[in-house]
Amino acid sequence: MSKLFARIVGFFSSRTQVGVDKAGNRYFARNETIDGNMKEKRWVIFKGEEDPTSIPVEWICWLNGQRKRAPTPEEMIELEARRERVRQNIESLKKEEEERRAREGSTRRGTISGKVGAPDLQSFLRQIPTASEGVGFEAASEAEGSVGTPRETEKQRATKAQERSRPRSSEPTGSGPSFKPGTWEPPS
Repeated sequence: MSKLFARIVGFFSSRTQVGVDKAGNRYFARNETIDGNMKEKRWVIFKGEEDPTSIPVEWICWLNGQRKRAPTPEEMIELEARRERVRQNIESLKKEEEERRAREGSTRRGTISGKVGAPDLQSFLRQIPTASEGVGFEAASEAEGSVGTPRETEKQRATKAQERSRPRSSEPTGSGPSFKPGTWEPPS
């Protein structure tokens, strides 16, 4: 019991007030020996209701030990002025953005007319390689139907049948005249 009483008395007698913030919260520190090591204990006594959100960031950093020195009143005034400038800059940027959108909105309304069309399927199909260019002829001919497909010779049909029956390798094969771009696919 006497240890507890001594600790309570020591808590109040050896504390040092380090500072006060804008909200009136008071910050204290004291040196304490724990297991032979001197440690500084830091805490806050709130003015009124205990609201941790009312503590400024600089004081939070000091309480957590991220700062060695407590923030000075001059530093706090300077930081508050900087925060106010940032708020004003944000407000002016928002106003400029709203004005820009209003100007663009009035010009856009006049330029957009009618329905925007879907992508052109025929122009997409023309980009698919033909049989002489490599893979994709079957898909192109199936998608297009029989319209616009070149006539195949017997030799071309036989080559296609061989290509379909051969298992695909995981490595590219051939070089020079036998190389076909786009035929190799990585193993899955």
